[in-house]
Amino acid sequence: MATEQLNVLKALDVAKTQLYHFKAVVIAGMGFFTDAYDLFCIALVTKLLGRIYYTDPALNEPGHLPANFMKRHGVHLLATTSTWFLLDVAFYSQNLFQKDIFTKIGWIPPAKTMNALEELYRIARAQALIALCGTVPGYWFTVAFIDIIGRFWIQLMGFTMMTIFMLAIAIPYDYLVKPGHHTGFVVLYGLTFFFANFGPNSTTFIVPAEIFPARLRSTCHGISAATGKAGAIIGAFGFLYASQDQKKPETGYSRGIGMRNALFVLAGTNFLGLLFSLLVPESKGKSLEELSKENVGDDGIEA
Repeated sequence: MATEQLNVLKALDVAKTQLYHFKAVVIAGMGFFTDAYDLFCIALVTKLLGRIYYTDPALNEPGHLPANFMKRHGVHLLATTSTWFLLDVAFYSQNLFQKDIFTKIGWIPPAKTMNALEELYRIARAQALIALCGTVPGYWFTVAFIDIIGRFWIQLMGFTMMTIFMLAIAIPYDYLVKPGHHTGFVVLYGLTFFFANFGPNSTTFIVPAEIFPARLRSTCHGISAATGKAGAIIGAFGFLYASQDQKKPETGYSRGIGMRNALFVLAGTNFLGLLFSLLVPESKGKSLEELSKENVGDDGIEA
């Protein structure tokens, strides 16, 4: 079975670029606009691949992970799931509650001082500024340097800088929220988004698609992504309640640990992500077969 899969990959490696390659690129790219691949293509293609390469007439139920999976790839799966989980706890906490953070530091005036349209305009302007100056450039830096610096170092650097900038916000928080000091807060806050995207928010998606065997790659990527979304849920709800003022929470909420302490928690989360990133293997410049050891048997001998 492994030999047949390698033959398929080899055929793809040596295939000349033809018109249908460009058609595939265009059709796949349409998914970003229409969600076509999410709604239709993935289910059909995976079913077809299963029929062609993975059908076992003796079995009447879906397959399972191989018995030796945890021995060969358990550490890698721990690395991809833990880093994606920790990233999403921090990233979605910051992303979903930008408006609340900006209101608490005084960058956006209290809602009672303006009408609904003005409030929406100010929130949208603040979010657009963070996106244009931090989020989007971070992605482009990843595109430019991922095959130069490598996945491992980009992810390690990203978590490191996110930890540093979150501490740089949390430690002098009382000073930064005073009138006239909002610019420093916004710059540091924007830099955390820059290094999230020029860091783990890009690499946690890429690495699971490269380091696992072809027959298990989608499963392991799905497990990693699902773990990340669990982190997003925890981050979203946890930050909402944790950031409530210790003395005067918003109506309907219990007392929390306060915004400053919540930012310290996010810094600690990023630091844990840094530590677990040490388990992530470097995949720069290696073929998918080499990374996943697809052509190496259980006895360690290359096929």
